[in-house]
Amino acid sequence: MESPVFEEIDPADDCDCPGCAHWRHVFPYSRTGRFPGHPAAHRTALVVAAVASAAIAAPTAPAVAVPQAQRPAGPDVPAGDEPDTPQGRRSPLYGPSGQAAPPASPARPARVPAITRADIVERARNWVTQKVPYGVASYWSDGYRQDCSGYVSMAWRLPGNEWTGSLGKYAERITKDELQPGDMLLFHNAADPYGGSHAVLFGGWTNTTRSQYVAYEQTAPHTLRRTTPYAYWSNSARYVPYRYKGVSDGAAGAGASPPAGRIPFPGVAYFGPGAENEYVAELGRMLVARGAGRFYPAPPGPRWTDADRRATRAFQEAQGWRGAAADGLPGPLTWELLVTGGGRDSLSGDSASASSTPSSASASHGVPGYPGRALFRPGAVDDHVTRLGRQLVRKGFGRYYTKGPGPRWSEADRRNVEAFQRAQGWRGGAADGYPGPETWRRLFLS
Repeated sequence: MESPVFEEIDPADDCDCPGCAHWRHVFPYSRTGRFPGHPAAHRTALVVAAVASAAIAAPTAPAVAVPQAQRPAGPDVPAGDEPDTPQGRRSPLYGPSGQAAPPASPARPARVPAITRADIVERARNWVTQKVPYGVASYWSDGYRQDCSGYVSMAWRLPGNEWTGSLGKYAERITKDELQPGDMLLFHNAADPYGGSHAVLFGGWTNTTRSQYVAYEQTAPHTLRRTTPYAYWSNSARYVPYRYKGVSDGAAGAGASPPAGRIPFPGVAYFGPGAENEYVAELGRMLVARGAGRFYPAPPGPRWTDADRRATRAFQEAQGWRGAAADGLPGPLTWELLVTGGGRDSLSGDSASASSTPSSASASHGVPGYPGRALFRPGAVDDHVTRLGRQLVRKGFGRYYTKGPGPRWSEADRRNVEAFQRAQGWRGGAADGYPGPETWRRLFLS
């Protein structure tokens, strides 16, 4: 019988507890910077002891059964326990140097900004698309901390970065049966609050038994959207469902019906695994009318299937979109083109030719060809960034430039683009400050 293998996954080396700070000073070249009394150090010792014990007693050691309630199910189950997800303390946007929100009190309750359920999911998906790296002491360009509680704070558009010990004051407890996209599953571990707690966003059920759901979460190495066993991979019985107090609309579900006439985009929460509503059926009907009928072995219905995803992706790629812009989930622009009859019909295959990329687009109607999303990201240096910035200034959206614009993508570029997108009436992930094909087209239209 082989000895079991244990893998220790070190948490981030930026723990700011007093002991770790002291030992980082004493041993500046330590790989982890942990002090001997840190809980992670004890855990490492226990793992080493467990490996040694297993090696000695391998021939007779009995197998240890995982309790059914905590055993993950599904094809993407990790080999071991989930990695540690330490979190930072409550902090302002952009970190300790930012402007703190006023502390809550009975006389001054916590400010709860209003937000739609669709916007929550769009904001969560935006970090997934950008693959925001996990970091307890790191802050993304929008000011939110790159850990699990900072991620929920961002998705709910809270005025600051909360932690698992304070997120509950912005929400109310609900039951499992009441969960809808944009709600939260929270595990606050009082015994190890900063190292043993976690929070994820609920994205919708993936099966009729409600044993699995789509989870949006900030964890190592970066933001993820994945099918997860209810309530989580580990400590399942200790997760509590919560609903944000400021959510202003319902979620996708049976009984939802589109308004008469031209159908506005209902929000990303109405599409994807587990969704079942008339908007899904309407999407399928529009896709069939645009040449995607080959993906449907049966007429489109209200339950989301892989046929819907493939058909949507084919339509998106027919527009010349690639990567995250052609993920098979309809966004505001995909929906607008389908409703209005705009754009190109679906191509003859499941995907467009890989040789046809956005950067090869030529000028049309006086609008320069869209060069692709990769040129407008942190670290990018390109003449297209300069061209974008100059056009923003011409259109009256250059207020955040202190100099330039220049060829290096900056936070000023992103904020100016976001201002332009919001001027178009876009919100949530549609106004993230990163120019897509439609932002580019509208910006350069005379």
